[in-house]
Amino acid sequence: MKVNGEDFRTIWMDGQSVFMIEQNLLPFDFQIHESKTYFDTCFAITTMIVRGAGAIGAAAGFAMAQAMLEAPNEGFMDFVLQAKEDIEATRPTAQNLFYATNRVFKAGTRSVDAAVKEAQLIANEDAHNSRLIGKFGNELIKEKTNILTHCNAGWLAFVNYGTALSPIYMAHKEGKEVFVYVDETRPRGQGAKLTAWELKNENVPHVIVPDNAGAYLMANKMVDMIIVGADRIARNGDVANKIGTFSKAIVAKELNVPFYVAAPSSTFDLDCPNGDDIVIEKRSEEEVLYQTGIDSNGNLAKFLVSSPGSPAFNYAFDVTPAKYITGFITEKGIIKPLAQSIKRICKNDE
Repeated sequence: MKVNGEDFRTIWMDGQSVFMIEQNLLPFDFQIHESKTYFDTCFAITTMIVRGAGAIGAAAGFAMAQAMLEAPNEGFMDFVLQAKEDIEATRPTAQNLFYATNRVFKAGTRSVDAAVKEAQLIANEDAHNSRLIGKFGNELIKEKTNILTHCNAGWLAFVNYGTALSPIYMAHKEGKEVFVYVDETRPRGQGAKLTAWELKNENVPHVIVPDNAGAYLMANKMVDMIIVGADRIARNGDVANKIGTFSKAIVAKELNVPFYVAAPSSTFDLDCPNGDDIVIEKRSEEEVLYQTGIDSNGNLAKFLVSSPGSPAFNYAFDVTPAKYITGFITEKGIIKPLAQSIKRICKNDE
């Protein structure tokens, strides 16, 4: 995608360093962050410098490759195994993270060079699959469609193109009249900060809405469909995604609004029977109690926006049962949220 007329991927590796767009600074400032070691990349994942299913997967793959490059000859495997454990502890809900570390680790048993090539391949596949998701998802979008999104599953959340936003970008480029209601997505505001920034950058008509406005919008026929991303999809079709997704799906089902989940096959976890087996990440309460914005001097600052001294819960994800999902938009086409359909597209990857 282009930023100020220049082509960018969300994340890439050059030499032993991993470069990524610093998402904590967006939309106020655009900077590139460099991670020189695998542990630097782990820090970037944990602190959400890089975020989103595909981008986390690419980062994890690159981190695994960095660990292979850094490992000493004596104690090589001990170093690599510890690195793998460190990387996989960064964001435990994200299936793409484990998918990438396992692939790169396996390649690394052949050679370090093979590990680096595998990490690059995973990133390229992510971009390619996101483009295909856009192609298939575009077929669902009519000439005039109002779409509700939650969190960010655009190109910033993947290596390029994105998942939930990829069909929207393709529809817009074809001249379809699309309009996007962007959930702000508390507590970190990925919708208000990242999705809105992307859509504005691509000149896609949109408006930011409070997270709790969805039911009103749907009840008043203002939303034709919902497209969200996913961080892990269980074998039975249950979906872990950003907290607040489940409530949107319940309302959509009640009001007959199609609810689609856009995700590559790498996000499906056949080893996870259902949503009860998905580990839900719990993050710092500071993300709820404080907000980041621009102060009166134009500087990025953190502000307390809650009652001083009150505690907060901060579960990063919730699980939407398969029965609330209309379909999955994948790089292999659109499928129903059925175990046999999921098994079929995942088998094709073997």
